Amino acid sequence: MAHDCGHDDGPRQGLKGQGLTRALDEAEVRCTAARERLTAPRRRVLELLLSSDAPLKAYDMIAAFGGDGAPAKPPTVYRALDFLEKLGFAHRIESLNAYVPCRIEGGAHRAAFLICECCGAAREFEPALDAGLSAAAEAGYSVRSLTLEARGLCPACRNA
Repeated sequence: MAHDCGHDDGPRQGLKGQGLTRALDEAEVRCTAARERLTAPRRRVLELLLSSDAPLKAYDMIAAFGGDGAPAKPPTVYRALDFLEKLGFAHRIESLNAYVPCRIEGGAHRAAFLICECCGAAREFEPALDAGLSAAAEAGYSVRSLTLEARGLCPACRNA
């Protein structure tokens, strides 16, 4: 992604301060309800995702993992990301090979992303795909997961 647009990187602003603390506390409650543990490494990876202004690659999280500048071991971050995806706290954007926090509070949903080819911003939205899923079911397919990635220009890049 080119980051030379000459404007802010789009609509997503990472959580800071009390907003970040509330989101992490809510994640803890959801984990407890699911009989799972939000261990320190899982919490740290979620904190990195929630506070980021843009999608994060795993190796960026590895480098930023330790508050004292000490990187994490790759398996630690990848295991945490797997857990966060499984519980619906994060999504992987395949085409960017990067991760974003899930914007939807709990529950399964269809992940879809608008990805700006100029500034790299990625925004999650919930698409209306019922007709397509019905067609798949009529054809005998059982769709287990679906991720849609649409590429183009965000409003800021389009208007720059």
